Amino acid sequence: MEATTRDTIFISHATPDDNEFAIWLASRLQLLGYKVWIDKDALLGGEKFWEKIDSAIRNDTIKFVLVYSKNIFQRNEAGELRAGKLKDGVYKEFSFAESIGKQENLSDFIGLLNIDDADYNLFIGGDRLNQIPFYENWAVGLKQLVRKLEKDSVPKFEEKRDSVFSDWYENEMTTKNGIIGKKELYYSNWWTIKKLPDSFFIYQFHSEKQAKLIYEKVSPFPISKISNCLASFDSEINLIVEHEGELIQVVPTGKFEIKVTDVLLGFESANFPIHRDSENHLKILLKRVFHLLMKNRKMFWHEMSNKRLAYYHTPASLNTLKVKFNYPFRSKKAKPIARNLLGTYQYKLHWHYAVSAKPILTPIVGFSLKNHLTFSDDGYTSWEDKEKVHSHRRKKAKDSKYFNESWRDFQSAFLNSLCNAEGKIEIPLNKDFILEMGVWTEMFWADFGFYEPYDKDRQGLLNDFYEDDIDEAELIDDLEDIEQGSVTDD
Repeated sequence: MEATTRDTIFISHATPDDNEFAIWLASRLQLLGYKVWIDKDALLGGEKFWEKIDSAIRNDTIKFVLVYSKNIFQRNEAGELRAGKLKDGVYKEFSFAESIGKQENLSDFIGLLNIDDADYNLFIGGDRLNQIPFYENWAVGLKQLVRKLEKDSVPKFEEKRDSVFSDWYENEMTTKNGIIGKKELYYSNWWTIKKLPDSFFIYQFHSEKQAKLIYEKVSPFPISKISNCLASFDSEINLIVEHEGELIQVVPTGKFEIKVTDVLLGFESANFPIHRDSENHLKILLKRVFHLLMKNRKMFWHEMSNKRLAYYHTPASLNTLKVKFNYPFRSKKAKPIARNLLGTYQYKLHWHYAVSAKPILTPIVGFSLKNHLTFSDDGYTSWEDKEKVHSHRRKKAKDSKYFNESWRDFQSAFLNSLCNAEGKIEIPLNKDFILEMGVWTEMFWADFGFYEPYDKDRQGLLNDFYEDDIDEAELIDDLEDIEQGSVTDD
């Protein structure tokens, strides 16, 4: 028998229950350069073709990953989970993979991806397999999975990535209309800062304790902190603090003026602050600016799995509940669009549209916004149970049929809701400069477009892209910010 080259990650899952996660995982792994096998026929509601599955596992699979959830088990007539009783299709794939792994002596051939915190001992041998938790945050789970794949030398095809899955997903699962020629205006998630002060200042102190004393003071302008350094657009921050009943002046060991254009274009320096230091301080300072914009608007916020904050309205900050606005280039005679940014949910509960922001310096200077849904019992305090939030937001998004247009309207309504009595979104950065933000994200005209399929089942596959899901680069950036002691938002 000829030796076979194993280079494929086989994804086994319960259909249709875990289709969303399986498709998300397959697309992410393929984008990273891995070759992926997923049962496309079953995803479309068709019959499993066991010869294809047999051949894929027997000859091509280097890693067999089982999407492990309560959905892979049979249930009794009362709907109760029957531990130890895998669904027929899952059982066939898993038991065959187990036999091939033993036959070929493949180390760590099978792995479990736990997506709903199901107990690992729900079938014999499950607790002895390599297990990766995805239930708190899919992106964090993916990062752990990729580390395992790299450690086990699973091959990647970075030079020429297989587009079979992508082509199939676009043609079969998203829309059969494809791209068409038509003039269309697209709204991005880039919220641009049109103008900043020419410079910002980094104040270096002898210790982090000294920096913290200044940072915790009430300041009329945004100040951010990384370790023993503060950053501000203010050239003369107040250094007088009260300590043990006395007023003292905390003198910085260094003060550095940084030109914003130098940060954007890059510069060489052998001493602190080097370009990377300046870039980090500017990003954290912009993060603080965004936080204070939200705080001044009386927003509430909650911390997501990736440590980023998501800001949302409450009845105290949005008395009318509905926000009215009109898109640019729309007829002035058109009736204004009105969108709720919060409301009741399941009779006694409350839902809130929320926004998180990542400061970016390229391709524009500003914020990359992300959409979220969160929930509360009282209309104010968001649930802390992240798994509970995740479960309910998926249900809410599906039941309410939130498609791309819905998320675009939410985002536009949210930005319009930030306006003050004069219709402006602004915050002072120093005594001579007031930052004014626009009420729209960046827009782009295109000569092509598509007709979005308003299909609840297909929409369900996409709704998680608007939640806590972040790409690995964003995750690494966030973790670096945390490790460097970035600003603690209050």
